[in-house]
Amino acid sequence: MNKHSSEISLAVLHANTRHDSGPKHVTGTAEYIDDMIEPVGTMHAYLGLSTRAHATIKSIDLDAVRAAPGVIGVLTAEDIPGENDVSPSHKHDEPIFAVGKVHFWGQPMFAVVADTRDAARRAAQLVKIDYEDLPHALDVRAAQGAGGKLVTEPLKLERGDVEAGLASAPRRVQGAMTIGGQDHFYLEGQIALAIPGEDEDVTIHASTQHPSEVQLMVAQVLAIRHHAVTINIRRMGGGFGGKETQGNLFAAVAALAAKKWNRACKIRPDRDDDMQATGKRHDFVVDYDVGYDETGKILAVDANYAARAGFSSDLSGPVTDRALFHADNAYWYPAVRLRSQPLYTNTVSNTAFRGFGGPQGMLAAERWVEDIAYALGKDPLDIRKANFYGTDTDNITPYHQTVTDNVVDRVVEELEASADYQARRRAVIAFNKTSKVLKKGIALTPVKFGISFTATWYNQAGALVHVYKDGSVHLSHGGTEMGQGLHTKVAQVVADAFGINLDTVKIMATSTGKVPNTSATAASSGTDLNGMAALNACDQIKARLVAHGAALHKVSESECSWVQGGLQAGSTFVPFGELVASAYLNRVQLSAAGFYKTPDINWDRAAGRGRPFYYYAYGASVSEVTIDTLTGEYTVDRVDILHDVGKSLNPVIDVGQVEGGFIQGMGWLTSEELVWDSKGQLRTHAPSTYKIPLASDIPPVFNVKLAEWSVNKEPTIGRSKAVGEPPFMLAMSVAEALGMAVASVADYRIAPRLDTPITPERVLMGVERLQAETRA
Repeated sequence: MNKHSSEISLAVLHANTRHDSGPKHVTGTAEYIDDMIEPVGTMHAYLGLSTRAHATIKSIDLDAVRAAPGVIGVLTAEDIPGENDVSPSHKHDEPIFAVGKVHFWGQPMFAVVADTRDAARRAAQLVKIDYEDLPHALDVRAAQGAGGKLVTEPLKLERGDVEAGLASAPRRVQGAMTIGGQDHFYLEGQIALAIPGEDEDVTIHASTQHPSEVQLMVAQVLAIRHHAVTINIRRMGGGFGGKETQGNLFAAVAALAAKKWNRACKIRPDRDDDMQATGKRHDFVVDYDVGYDETGKILAVDANYAARAGFSSDLSGPVTDRALFHADNAYWYPAVRLRSQPLYTNTVSNTAFRGFGGPQGMLAAERWVEDIAYALGKDPLDIRKANFYGTDTDNITPYHQTVTDNVVDRVVEELEASADYQARRRAVIAFNKTSKVLKKGIALTPVKFGISFTATWYNQAGALVHVYKDGSVHLSHGGTEMGQGLHTKVAQVVADAFGINLDTVKIMATSTGKVPNTSATAASSGTDLNGMAALNACDQIKARLVAHGAALHKVSESECSWVQGGLQAGSTFVPFGELVASAYLNRVQLSAAGFYKTPDINWDRAAGRGRPFYYYAYGASVSEVTIDTLTGEYTVDRVDILHDVGKSLNPVIDVGQVEGGFIQGMGWLTSEELVWDSKGQLRTHAPSTYKIPLASDIPPVFNVKLAEWSVNKEPTIGRSKAVGEPPFMLAMSVAEALGMAVASVADYRIAPRLDTPITPERVLMGVERLQAETRA
């Protein structure tokens, strides 16, 4: 028992428990990769990036780079013994170093390896490259105009007779919405430290959400077997999807250098280069045609989701798939046809980001709900309620999965009452009638988000649990910690299973050497998968301990039960430490490898049918805003949230995830704007030009509650639900509230149709556009 044991209560699930690294975070003692003591002789690598959006490489002169002070050498594609590719989709379209052509401004072309990071960085600027420019397409409309080349196969979801539904609809609305992208802006940038071993071995400390994929990519690049590559990660300083695939290249470069010169090598780009060379949230243009009736009931939806995928496939296929999976949000469409269009553009290849396409899918759905409401002169909430999924009927999604756990009506009803939505909406309308410059808006939006990897084989996890002779427990699992509290929750599962104190469980760094073939910590499934795998390992050990305890105390196994602190063997209580020590002396195995795979899921992409999601998480939010119609500036005055996490494993961590997800979503929809110039260079590549939310942007009234009555119908760990991604989409209420404030200048007769991000400039332009239409 350590000196802090009195501060930590006996662990049970569903209890507030602090983040395991919390004290280290606030005291600055949490160790990240750049804090690690570097081996003697560590080299530093830095990437040389292209300065053209699309061009043929006529020549490249690296003589000055090689001659620069402190330079050990230069890596190019010719130095790669295996494949010059780190494509996570295995389409061989994402080279480590460009050969022959560059496809975006910021594409890696070579790497300098030097004694210091500063020397490598300075030397990389000395390269002389002769380009021959080629035509480039930078955004969705330009890519469509250039022929609509795709980076991967599109998806179509269809159910019902869409043509008949549109033709017979009493009303119809058509439109297009541009949805902006988003940079991950993790506090810790991309980084990898590679340490060469004997023979083919290499160990890499990588800031990654997907250690097994980094292992695969490094092995592929070095032309060695997977067992020669070990990836370790104790914690990341943020990920949000930006370290699911984007770390592959950095780890591969570090490993190449380490094995070539037989010295440790670290690579860490600065923020500007990190933002230019790594993928972001996909921006979309959604073209839609929706039929509806006089009550606001949607009858048919036909929509095309076109995405700026970038120069390679990366994860654009599954991201655009998931956008279609969430184009319904919480609404039932009698007839629906949805198409994806992952477009090749001369920009960095976009990638995973919290929500993985789901937010873009939902946001477009809220756009056409908003269009219908303003056309009918109704509160958008009334339109939302009129179209919610049913429980026994009207419950089939566009991908033919039956929604069996629908609680959206209850969530919305409770939040509408607790947030006093109706009275506040009336007050907002009254305020807007008398206020000439300042205008208010309020909106309530729901969320229904599917949980599971849509690539079914990723829905598996492993864990390794050791119990030592003194009763202490060593826990390893395949998930990665990026601040979300995964390690804490899985440790709670283990402590609860054995009935021991939480500080008895030691959480180890994630390592491919301990748990193989792991899935990415993504899709909000980290706790679902790894918690169940850890529990499976515990159950194996507990079964052996029960058999031992029963034999030792001469009772049947049915007379043994686990209680807090140990085992009750008949009338005898055996403390856990005593039981373990006895088991060791009697040669009982005290280690187990656990495994879990999500049951009852399937997906046939070719047919567009299946049950890709194990369950759904629900939530709702109310946001109230005030805009200045003369400047476009605005404030988010109050936010109320009710969110469904099932039976929460750790309420304080879950509330933190809801709060953080909402604020990050608000940033995506309001202040975070990515801007490329006409030459294809990203101009918003630092905090001076790219604006994430500040502490001062947090609403002064911010009420967050968990739906304490919720229990997952599926047998997940502790009957909980995922919480990583769903809260992100709660921020849609901010966008809708801003739309209402803008629409007030036209007496709510014209749909505001604000594209995102809704910057003050877009608010001002929206106000002026609606005022002009009113005058006309």
